[in-house]
Formats: sequence, C-alpha cells, structure tokens
Amino acid sequence: MKVSDDSSGATEIAPDHPDAHLGLSLLAEALATTDVSFVVGLISQLADAGTRRRKVEERELNFMLAVVKGAKPKDQMEAMLAAQMAAVHMATMALARRLANAENMTQQDSAERAFNKLARTFAAQVEALKRYRTGGEQKVTVEHVTVNEGGQAIVGNVAHRGRGNRD
Repeated sequence: MKVSDDSSGATEIAPDHPDAHLGLSLLAEALATTDVSFVVGLISQLADAGTRRRKVEERELNFMLAVVKGAKPKDQMEAMLAAQMAAVHMATMALARRLANAENMTQQDSAERAFNKLARTFAAQVEALKRYRTGGEQKVTVEHVTVNEGGQAIVGNVAHRGRGNRD
C-alpha cells in the first residue's frame, strides 16, 4: 500500500500498483474476499493500528498486510483474525521495546504485564485460527501400543459417546 497526504492534509491509502484496479483485485484476493467494502474497511483498521503520532506509517501497514497475506486466509473471518493477530504482534513488539528501555521498576512492571497479556493473546489467536480452520475437530494418532500379557486392545476406529448416553 502507498500512503500519502493530499493537498488538504488528508491521508490517502492506495494499492502500490501501476493499475489501481488490478492492485485492489489482488489485495481482495489476498484477503479472501470479493467485497470491496471489506477490503477498504480492513485496510482502514490496519492503518489505524499502524498509526504513530497521528500519522499512518506505510511500513507498519505493509508489514501487517504481509502478516495477513502470509496467514493465507480462506474467508473474511480468517482475514479479520489474521489482521487482529498482526495488530497484537505489533503491540507486543512495541511493549518489548518499552520493556527493554524501562528506566524504573514501575515502568518495567507495567510493560511486563502488558507484554505478557499480549503474548498470551497472540497464542490464543493462533489456536483460534487453528480451531476455526479444522472446524474444532481434534485428531489423535496413536503410533505405538503395548499390550501386556492378559491385556486387551481394540484395533480400528473407536467412537466414545460420553457419559449418560447408554442405550
């Protein structure tokens, strides 16, 4: 994305591509959508997240878009979650910088608490994306089974209905 200020001082954000229409189409494809309103909205939200001192930072915006694109979203929900992950990552790194430059214990404690919360949030977002992509299904593969003398084993697919579901 290319970020510039127009003559009135308003920030303009546009695809950094010789053909603006094709650039927008490629961006929509990377965000797994055909809805231009979604593309514009998500770019605007990422631009807000990548703002420093009330100025949209092109480098940060493009980094967050690269994170979203790298997540290879398959639909708008995945694109939004990847955008949140990018924003949380940016905030986590900003707090890591603040923690490294803390000048007293109060600053250090504050930065450390926020850093840890954001790091846990990012890990939870990764798990949420994984669950969303798999439909919440979990698969367990048992590679080695030892059956001692007198023991019994079942080979094949086993379905467990849980407690209270007896026929």
